[in-house]
Amino acid sequence: MPLKLRRLSHALGAEVCEVDVSRPMSETRFGEIYQAFLAHGILLFRNQDITREQHVEFSRRFGELDRHEALPRDRHPKYPEILLVTNEPNPDGTPSDSRYTGRQWHSDMSFTTSPSLGSLLRCFTIPEVGGDTLFASMYLAYETLSDGMKKLIADLHGIHLSGTRKIANATTGIARAEEQRRINPPVAQPVVRVHPETGRKALYVGEKVKRFDGMTEEESRPLIDYLNGHATRPEFVYRHQWRANDILVWDNRCTMHQALGDFDESQRRHMERTTVLGTPSGYVVADA
Repeated sequence: MPLKLRRLSHALGAEVCEVDVSRPMSETRFGEIYQAFLAHGILLFRNQDITREQHVEFSRRFGELDRHEALPRDRHPKYPEILLVTNEPNPDGTPSDSRYTGRQWHSDMSFTTSPSLGSLLRCFTIPEVGGDTLFASMYLAYETLSDGMKKLIADLHGIHLSGTRKIANATTGIARAEEQRRINPPVAQPVVRVHPETGRKALYVGEKVKRFDGMTEEESRPLIDYLNGHATRPEFVYRHQWRANDILVWDNRCTMHQALGDFDESQRRHMERTTVLGTPSGYVVADA
């Protein structure tokens, strides 16, 4: 039976219908899923009541998994392949280190020299309303630029920084920022990336970009702001309203995303993510 898909938006995304990722899956069936992943940029699997082991096992079908050494505070204590995205307090009662994860437009692990191929985020608990996630097609963002702008940015490299998220409080935020600077020095990535599997060009920017290599922040800011604003125009964006036991898989090489804080933070929002390693990209910038 052919894979059944339902498109999520005009710009990107498709729901994979009638597939239980916890059950044995043939290479042929997974090949169909992977081709849909390349074609649509985002895949949604609803009603996946699975264990953490099954989450990790399914994720490995997409490639080698990151053990999140670049984000040690956010790892699951028993499963290093799983990154926690939660507002549940820490065991000692302090605010969660990952409560504000993803509140900026970004592509996962862009601040490393092995940025992510893809991410698989599973929803456990959501607030009564809100807590959605936005996704933008970076293919469309690039393809709709003028020829002059494409020429201008063709050889630019944006410097991506870790530790730029909103902080839970001053003490933990300062400690985390210092730790992130030590673990993850600034990395320059090409502003235009060629997808290694589809061959299509995509913008590679986001709110983690501080400046362009070889330019000052003041010189860089207007163009960074323009590119981010252009990439996140409504016609390029899909807004996902989460349900418990959703799994959303996205291609970090041609999308970027942002978690919204439009919910009552006294209500629980708990997600768990696996991260598929991508091909090497970029270089460390010592003087950023």
